[in-house]
Amino acid sequence: MSLATMLQQSGVIESMAGELGIDPQTAKVGAGALLPAIVAGMGRSATGSGGGGALGGLGGLAGAIMGGGGGGMLDAVLGQKPTPTQQGNDILGNIFGSKDVSRGVAGEVAALTGIDEGVLKKMLPILAMAAAGYMAKNATGGGQGGAGGGAGGGALGGILGSIVTGMMSR
Repeated sequence: MSLATMLQQSGVIESMAGELGIDPQTAKVGAGALLPAIVAGMGRSATGSGGGGALGGLGGLAGAIMGGGGGGMLDAVLGQKPTPTQQGNDILGNIFGSKDVSRGVAGEVAALTGIDEGVLKKMLPILAMAAAGYMAKNATGGGQGGAGGGAGGGALGGILGSIVTGMMSR
């Protein structure tokens, strides 16, 4: 099952659509186009070959995810209040290295899908939080909040590896 399907089944797409004021189909198309870049960025961070932030590597990515609330990030996206996107922006900074890369991704997806670039820029940190939160919940057995970077990072690496491998085998 793809990450996009898992996020749709968990209610992320509908929640994000409501928050961004777009229809669920537009949110689904946007998420489907943005997720490969997010997962690829996570994969590069996990292998140490990405731009990454100051922390770099899987340790930095796991730190950004677990330190950002782990599985609680998914709950924040699904919650009734507006998503606090700083955690998502931190993850994007870790996997892409700069805001310019995030803007470039949004611009390319806008050109491909016809979805407004401004909407896609708002969608990116929400999707990063949802994907990371989903992975963290699975890495910690569905627990809330942060698990220590050590054990959580190992499990997170395994889940990320399987997602990246699944995306590459398509």
